[in-house]
Amino acid sequence: MSASRTPEQRRDADSRGREGEAQAAMFLVQQGWQVVAERVKTKAGEIDLIVRRTGLVAFVEVKWRARAASLADAIDERRLKRVAAAVEGVWQDYATNGEDIRIDVILLAPGRPPTHIENAWMPLG
Repeated sequence: MSASRTPEQRRDADSRGREGEAQAAMFLVQQGWQVVAERVKTKAGEIDLIVRRTGLVAFVEVKWRARAASLADAIDERRLKRVAAAVEGVWQDYATNGEDIRIDVILLAPGRPPTHIENAWMPLG
C-alpha cells in the first residue's frame, strides 16, 4: 500500500471506481442481471453492486486497475472477508424470496473485457 493519498488522488480514485462500477453494472445487465442497488454502505464496509436474476442474488465487488497485469493482486482474502462481513448485515434485505446468495467479483482494466468471477467467496452458514 502506498503512502496516504492527497484529497485530489482520493477524488480521482473514487471517480475511477464509480466509472468501473457503472461499466460492471452494464456488463451484468447484458448478461441478464437486474441491478437492485449500488454502493450499499454497511457498518462493515461497502458493497459495490447488488444484482438479481431468477433464484439468485449476487453481491458484487468491482475492481478496476489501470493495467491488466495489476488485476491479479486486485482481490484477496482480506478484501473478500470485508465484503462478506458487509453482505452478512444486509443479505436478508435483498434475498427476500428465498433466493440463493453469492459474492462475485468483476475485474476491469482498459482494453480487455470484464472478468466475472462467480462465487468468489462462499458465505458460511
